[in-house]
Amino acid sequence: MTNPDVPAIEVTALTREFGSRRRPGATVSALRGIDLTVRTGEVHGLLGPNGAGKTTLCKILTTVLLPSGGTARVCGHDVATAPRAVKPLIGIVFGGDRGLYGRITPRQNLTLWGALYGLHGRELARRVDGLLERVGLSERAGDRVDGFSRGMKQRLHLARGLVSDPRVLILDEPTTGMDPLAAFDFRTLVHELRTEGRTVLITTHDMAEAEAVCDQVTLIDRGQVLVTDRPEVLALQMSAYECVQAAGVPAAVAEELRRLTGVSSVDRTPDGRITVEISAAETTSEVLRRLVAAGVTSLATVSPGLAEVYRHLVRDRGMRVDR
Repeated sequence: MTNPDVPAIEVTALTREFGSRRRPGATVSALRGIDLTVRTGEVHGLLGPNGAGKTTLCKILTTVLLPSGGTARVCGHDVATAPRAVKPLIGIVFGGDRGLYGRITPRQNLTLWGALYGLHGRELARRVDGLLERVGLSERAGDRVDGFSRGMKQRLHLARGLVSDPRVLILDEPTTGMDPLAAFDFRTLVHELRTEGRTVLITTHDMAEAEAVCDQVTLIDRGQVLVTDRPEVLALQMSAYECVQAAGVPAAVAEELRRLTGVSSVDRTPDGRITVEISAAETTSEVLRRLVAAGVTSLATVSPGLAEVYRHLVRDRGMRVDR
């Protein structure tokens, strides 16, 4: 049994460096002094752009990689000095097709993974049947996995991550390829796992997913933690910002708004709908005045959500990945 008073995940000054492919002899810092604490029974979201260090952190927590410096503990056990104590406590779900055998069935995949964890006989069969039912794959339990959609494979990944009955579940982009219904079922499953007292660490790009399932969210960029807090608190911290949403906005008007002092950004969709992010309270009335003057009748002001928090904190990063 794990001690609920001991953090499920405790990371202190964690660093990880890799050799540079472009410059022989040089190094690239994937993690730069990460501090992170995840309480037992918590669902914690790890958000960041590509190259931010999310997957590197997950690989260290699951003993796949060794840290270059600092410490990382899972349920009080150091991942570097006590990996044998860590491995039975964790379940791992990495995105994509990695870890599944396409030429055999879901039942055979889970049976194989369960056997690797020391399960056998009736106990293993009950575990496998229960997991297939839990992720909605019972009716396809005898079909080959290579005929599955990406979303179905992701559900099988989730079952595989639970086959050892882990106390800590690490999910790296778990809803990739899932349709909206499957993603909703995934969120229900996460709530069930929390009720069971399990700890879940989720890396995701999906802001709505993080807001829906996470107790705490950590924003990470360029190997460093930007902020950790509850999703609603992060949004509250952005109360100085306001969003105006409008439909049927002419392109010239949208460009005019973009040039206003106090407007942080104007995001425009092809159908003319825009979201104006405002960083100065006095600017909101001017934005509304200009929209009304342009004949726009479909508009509203809204409070910023986690997506807006993320964009403001990871500003000017765009699609660039550091090397």
